[in-house]
Amino acid sequence: MSKFFKIVFGIVFITIVSCKDHKKNDKNSMVNEKSTEEINQNNTESIVKNAIIAHGGSSYDTANYEFVFRDKLYRFNNTNGYAYQVNFKDSLGNKIEDNILNGEFNRTVNEEQVELSEKDIAKYSNALNSVIYFATLPHKLSDKAVHKEGIGETVIKGEDYDVVRVTFGKEGGGTDHDDIFMYWINKKSHYINYLAYSYSVNEGGVRFRSAYNPRTVDGIRFQDYINWEAPVGTPLNELPALFEKGELKELSRIETQNVRNLNATEPVE
Repeated sequence: MSKFFKIVFGIVFITIVSCKDHKKNDKNSMVNEKSTEEINQNNTESIVKNAIIAHGGSSYDTANYEFVFRDKLYRFNNTNGYAYQVNFKDSLGNKIEDNILNGEFNRTVNEEQVELSEKDIAKYSNALNSVIYFATLPHKLSDKAVHKEGIGETVIKGEDYDVVRVTFGKEGGGTDHDDIFMYWINKKSHYINYLAYSYSVNEGGVRFRSAYNPRTVDGIRFQDYINWEAPVGTPLNELPALFEKGELKELSRIETQNVRNLNATEPVE
C-alpha cells in the first residue's frame, strides 16, 4: 500500500471513530438532560403533592362544603365527580342559581332554567370555577390540564419556600388558560402562603396574594388572602421582594366566610 493510501485510510478511520464517539457523547448528553428534566419534574410533583396533603389531602375527594364570598353562597361537592353551585340575588331582586355538574353549566332565574349564549355560559362558568379553585387551593393543582414547573427556591420573611410556576392546557384549562400562576410553598409546613398570577384579558394585570386567617374545617384548610396590585408587566418572581419592601398596593381582600361542612351532622362554626 502506497504512503498516500495509508494516510487517506488513516484519516478516514480517525474520522469514523471520531463520529462514533461524538454520536455516543450526544446520546449520553441527551439521556442526562432527559434524566435531569425527569428528576426536576418528579421533584415538582412531590412538592405540589405534599402541599395538597397539608391542605386537606384525601379529605378533598368527598368534600361537600358551603361558604359565603362577597354576599354569594357557594357550594362544592366532590362526591361522584364534582358539583359547584352559587346562589345570589341580582340588582332586580331575582334569585339566581348557577350550577356546574361535571363540566356542564346551567342557570336558573327564580327557579326557572334559562337559555344562555355560549359566551355567557363561558363567562358565568369561569366565574364560578374561579371562586371554587381559589377557595380550595391547592386541590385542583393535581388536574391533568395543569402544567407545573419548579423554578427554584426563595426566602420570604425569613422562611424558605419552593417556587412552582403553573400554566394550563387549552383542553380543560378554562377560558383563561393563557394566565400564568406562581405559588410559593413553605418548605417546612408545605402550606401555600403566597401566590401570584398574570392575566391578559381587559388589558392585562398582575396580582400577588398573601394568605391570612387560616383555619381547618373537618380536615380541610381554608385561608383568606390580601390581594395586592403590581404594575402590568412586573415579573411574577419579583413580587415577593416588592411585597417585603411594601411597594405593592392592597387592592382587595379575598375572604371565605361561614365555611360549613355539609357532610357533618352538626353545623361547624
